[in-house]
Amino acid sequence: MPHLIACVVRRELALTWRRRTDALGCLLFFVIATSLFPVAVGADPKLLNAIAPGVLWVTALFATMLAAPRLYAQDFDDGSLDLMLLAPQPLVAVVFAKIAAHWLTSGFALVLLTPVIALQYDLAAHAVLLLSASLLLGTPVLALIGSIGAALTVGVRGGGVLLAVLVLPLEIPVLIFGVGAADAVRGAAWTAANFSLLGAGLLVALVCCPGASAAALRNAAQ
Repeated sequence: MPHLIACVVRRELALTWRRRTDALGCLLFFVIATSLFPVAVGADPKLLNAIAPGVLWVTALFATMLAAPRLYAQDFDDGSLDLMLLAPQPLVAVVFAKIAAHWLTSGFALVLLTPVIALQYDLAAHAVLLLSASLLLGTPVLALIGSIGAALTVGVRGGGVLLAVLVLPLEIPVLIFGVGAADAVRGAAWTAANFSLLGAGLLVALVCCPGASAAALRNAAQ
């Protein structure tokens, strides 16, 4: 099983590199969207510090949502999805590996960009650390939930809009807990509570989302 997951992750990373303009487009959206807010609201440090967690989390949510449709679309178009369904290996393991590779090229890349983006908001080092940690814990949950929407809408014309309608209500709690965990003003207890809720959400998503995505893919292939 670990060998299978590693092989699928390598395959997905190689395919993403070949189609890197799609991944770069989502990252560019994150950079541009977060950079526009300091220009729009002005250079007041207190205001920028207050809005930074919400702005970066909302833009990260939309960036991962933009990236989600490509998770299974190429496999559906070229017939690879049928081979995955017919393979003797568990489909859940393949789905988990695809989600992991997808997160590495989308969510984890956003986490790496966060300290650079935070410079525009004049955040202290402690606040940047909290924000990066909350995104590191929360973006896998966004990717796992997004995989369900991507599986449900694979092959559907105009599936991107439908995916947003299906996924956004499920991701709002992650957004709330993520912003709360990144809030450096409310105190250590508030931050720890929101980090705990993010961790619990990640555990639930790891257990439920790959299986739900695999079931949706089987249904889409029928």
